[in-house]
Amino acid sequence: MTRALTGHDLLYAGIALAAGLLAAFLLRMLLRWLGRHADRTRWRGDDVLVDALRMIVPWAAIAGGAASAAAALPLTRTVQHNVNQTLTLMVIFAATISAARVVAGLVRSVTQSRSGVAGSATIFMNITRILVLAIGFLVGLQTLGISIAPLLTALGVGGLAVALALQDTLANLFAGIHILASKTVQPGDYIQLSSGEEGYVEDINWRQTTVRNLSNNLVVIPNAQLAKTNMTNFMRPEQRLTILVQAGVSYDSDLEQVERVTMEVVAEVMTEITGAVPEHEPAVRFHTFGDSRIGFTVILGVGEFSDQYRIKHEFIKRLHRRYREEGIRIPSPARTVALQQGSVVFPQQRDADAAPDDMTATRPI
Repeated sequence: MTRALTGHDLLYAGIALAAGLLAAFLLRMLLRWLGRHADRTRWRGDDVLVDALRMIVPWAAIAGGAASAAAALPLTRTVQHNVNQTLTLMVIFAATISAARVVAGLVRSVTQSRSGVAGSATIFMNITRILVLAIGFLVGLQTLGISIAPLLTALGVGGLAVALALQDTLANLFAGIHILASKTVQPGDYIQLSSGEEGYVEDINWRQTTVRNLSNNLVVIPNAQLAKTNMTNFMRPEQRLTILVQAGVSYDSDLEQVERVTMEVVAEVMTEITGAVPEHEPAVRFHTFGDSRIGFTVILGVGEFSDQYRIKHEFIKRLHRRYREEGIRIPSPARTVALQQGSVVFPQQRDADAAPDDMTATRPI
């Protein structure tokens, strides 16, 4: 020490430290009040900024009080330098964490506010967070007087070895970036792979894509595999889908009546069932003279992929009930086999609604 420590020095140091702690407390209360007001706004960026300031501002106030307390004490030049470096590193660490939160939060806010961008994909947030932390680490080393130029040179030389050792990891990373940048798959999309996996995309991170299927199970797919496989995206270019329901009626049916009754059922389902698209123009198209029926296709519109199951369920139930009320038969195929001594008569296709005598198998005595 340059001089003897006195009671006044301790008093001044205590006052400076207490002032820093009090300022940190008051600033934290102020930021909490600002946070409540920021929650009321639609823009999520102010929430991110206030949340980050809650960490950096109190620590900066504490560091300022500690630095003032150290300046009030008769410390040697070396000790004073070490204290200042320690406090500076503490502020740099808090600022780095806060900056990482701000950048990652702003990236999430921007992606969630724009359609066609990775709304909930963590890969962009993770990349920006790692970059900010790396910059903060390098700034901390430079503050300590450690030259970062040799470190950067070593990283450049060792990058090749790391790239060779992490080929699969880097392949998944860049595949994930390519998938998101090309906008072929985004979180929330319903996809189906050629290998059979299907479901809603939950997240795309630096290594894998998480898909939640309709049974509420998670399917984890490496990004590189997802980028190489054939895939159907049921949400793009439009979320609404057109579904086809196959049906058939007997040959003695009045097709005009069948079409009219079917369209009435379609209109009823489109207006009453959640997930249907009332403005979609439905259609009934007869297409096949089958063995026991005239086949036709009903074209319906649904809001998204998972809605089709509920729409089909209600449509088939109501159509079946309405056909029974209108006397329209829906035949089911059956075969009559006639057996003769020494020979077999080939089976004939028939309707299940035919007379009971036609259903017997004949065998001479």
